[in-house]
Amino acid sequence: MLTYSFEHRGNESLYEYLYRQIKNDINSHKLKSNEKLPSKRALAKHLNISTITVENAYSQLMAEGYIYSIPRSGFYVSDIYADGHNYNFKNEKTIDNQDVHKRDINMADQLESYFIDFVSNNTATDNFPFSSWAKLLRETMANDKDSLMIKSPSFGIYPLRCAIVNYLYQFRGIDVEPEQIVVGAGTEYLYGLIIQLLGHNSIYAVEDPGYQKIARIYKANNVDCVHIPLDENGINVEALEQSQADVLHITPSHHFPTGIVTPINRRHEILTWASQSKERYIIEDDYDSEFRLLGKPIPALQSIDVSDKVIYINTFSKSLTSTIRISYMVLPKSLIVKYNKELSFYACTVSNFEQYTLAKFIEEGYFEKHINRMRNYYRKVRDILIEYINNREQEKRCRIMEENAGLHFLLWVDTRCSDEELVKRAAQEGVNISCLSQYYIDKSKVKDHTLVINYSGVDPDIAPEGINRLFKVF
Repeated sequence: MLTYSFEHRGNESLYEYLYRQIKNDINSHKLKSNEKLPSKRALAKHLNISTITVENAYSQLMAEGYIYSIPRSGFYVSDIYADGHNYNFKNEKTIDNQDVHKRDINMADQLESYFIDFVSNNTATDNFPFSSWAKLLRETMANDKDSLMIKSPSFGIYPLRCAIVNYLYQFRGIDVEPEQIVVGAGTEYLYGLIIQLLGHNSIYAVEDPGYQKIARIYKANNVDCVHIPLDENGINVEALEQSQADVLHITPSHHFPTGIVTPINRRHEILTWASQSKERYIIEDDYDSEFRLLGKPIPALQSIDVSDKVIYINTFSKSLTSTIRISYMVLPKSLIVKYNKELSFYACTVSNFEQYTLAKFIEEGYFEKHINRMRNYYRKVRDILIEYINNREQEKRCRIMEENAGLHFLLWVDTRCSDEELVKRAAQEGVNISCLSQYYIDKSKVKDHTLVINYSGVDPDIAPEGINRLFKVF
């Protein structure tokens, strides 16, 4: 029976501490592949904790791929080294605290007005912390006048990079230095820097299905771009190896649009692929990691990278508002010298006023409070939508999938309508939708009649009527 002491768990909750202890035992091979774990009730009784605590710990471990369940049999340890490669973790530290990329379907701004929009990721006006932001901006202009007038270095101002480093360590388990952070106006600008850094002769691989604007950016920069199919665990590594790609661009913590969370064994395979050539790198796009609505955020791929191969990239456009074009990337240490030598002549594309304000917003705890508030808000919106979907008479003709990973879920519909008809009919009802099929390059893999329901910009007050109109389409 698993035995752990909870005396030294610090500020961690019981379920987080239990999750971490079991995870460490799996990584250290104290728990072997396919070994059966105690039932939730038995382990709770043995450790003198609640069953819900064990259930939450097991749920997080399952989400990350460390364990799996067999109906009416129990829980078992996954084979996390299924590729035969013993890929070592970074030493894990105990911490005190712990755009949805939507496809631009028409390559232009949508000017049509909808009653409800399940595609846009615009932030509702009431959800932006205007008062806090205005207060910090006034303080910045009053107290940091001299700093505001000094040209920002190419990487971004040092206080913001320090604030990002602390945030990444506390909330994503990423242990990096401020010198590795590069701040830029939007991820699209950062993609351009990465291409210049890694070279136009490299072959860039993206996910299929995926956020197709990324592929367009690569092609606009005149680099070869290949599309790699997914399986149930994320990017297909065999197809990746056959593609001859040098750089892989992925969203492992919450794939858009399928919602797949890449499990730990597949992450090892991807890291192993990257380690086999000095020219290979992984771009980890962590676009909405703050908004996993069940359990802890999935650990970043960068946090287990020991070969210095992962370029981590994230944005504040999703967590604050899409109109704040502040993003950042974390460069592997092996690329910092090259960046300084070849690209540091670029001016930082984010104004000092915004950089210093955002640094204070993070340092003084406003960002953490905002994320917690928005997580509760988005959970409320999601729950309202799911409740009204399930209450419809036609609920047996629908199936909700991937509702816990981020700010969108999938809705499969049993209908004879084509996806094109569904989108057209929905527009006639004032409902903007997209379908999973629209995000595929290889149309032979398309799954018809699956809607991508992005609720980040949905007003909860009109959600019930929005669902009513949506079901008229079906």
